[in-house]
Amino acid sequence: MKKTILFLLLLSFVCKAQSPETKKDDTAAKLKITIKGLFQARYSFNNDKDIDLTGLHHTDSLAVYNGFDIKRARLLFASKISDRTEVVLLVNLADFKNDPKNKVLENAYLTYKLSNYINFKIGQFRPAFGLENMYSVDVIKSMDYSNQYSAFGSNGWQSFQIGASVYGTIKGEHTINYALSVVNGNNRNQVMDADNGKQFSSRMDLLLNKKYNLKAGLNGAIGSVYKSDVYAAGIDLSGVLPFSEKWSLLFEAEAKQGNNHVLFYKTPVANRIQNVSQYQMQGMYFLPDLRYDVNYHRLTSLEFSCRYEYFDPNFKNNSNPRQTFTPMISAEFLKSYNARIQLGVIIDRYKKNSIETTQYSNEQFIIQIQSRL
Repeated sequence: MKKTILFLLLLSFVCKAQSPETKKDDTAAKLKITIKGLFQARYSFNNDKDIDLTGLHHTDSLAVYNGFDIKRARLLFASKISDRTEVVLLVNLADFKNDPKNKVLENAYLTYKLSNYINFKIGQFRPAFGLENMYSVDVIKSMDYSNQYSAFGSNGWQSFQIGASVYGTIKGEHTINYALSVVNGNNRNQVMDADNGKQFSSRMDLLLNKKYNLKAGLNGAIGSVYKSDVYAAGIDLSGVLPFSEKWSLLFEAEAKQGNNHVLFYKTPVANRIQNVSQYQMQGMYFLPDLRYDVNYHRLTSLEFSCRYEYFDPNFKNNSNPRQTFTPMISAEFLKSYNARIQLGVIIDRYKKNSIETTQYSNEQFIIQIQSRL
């Protein structure tokens, strides 16, 4: 019996000695997932009780002209799976308040960094076209993106699109950032492209002055939509002028023009005027933002801005330009806009008011709170 036990112990020792050591999987240990988020809630009311919160004019006195709303409830997941590769997911849970089809999922892409000069991106993302596509809405200096941003987004040039991009940076005294993108152009979360055409866009911004972070951007795009040739182009300028240790003025300006092919194809064939080239939109905005760094307890800064916009969705054959003034006061708490309270008013003025449409002059007052995770 003793010999049997001794033999089994010896056999166990030999097997353990001969078995290769299991190497630790360092890959799993190195993987890190970063989770961030954004919460925006607001109370809005229209000065005109016949215009609802979407801007739609009513003649039946049934307009819902005030109310609370969760504007955004975003969660961002980012994982650097190697020293060159990163995966990013961004969802907006506030989109569940309406029909979530083609919504909720905003960003879903993979980036591969070959060098500072060449990087690749594929998935669903905001292609580099226009100044407003270059930063997130939580750091915007106004109540929301501009009117032209929404219009160029619905036409496939801005906002979230599905496609691929190559981009990079050439550093120097005048640093250059560039990007080339190709997208389906029929917006986010689609089963497939709406046609066989693709939309190509490009952006290059040049650092003109490092002290004032003065940058100039050039944007150009071409594409094919249902076998019709379309285009878009734009220029922008941004910078910061420091007046003293506590006072500074941030400014940005942008102008764009392009085909409004969404409007063309939504128009019944019998009512269309010639071809898509006759349906063009143009717009510009100027946004000055005066910042005072308070740094008192948890109050970081106070900001005073007033964006002016001009946008015409169909200036060639049915012009009805919209001018928008957005004065706003913002109080920043903590740092990096981790907590923020905004008070502003969106003042819309149309050249021609159209009853029972959204093309009707109005003033909408907004109180918004924001918190970043």
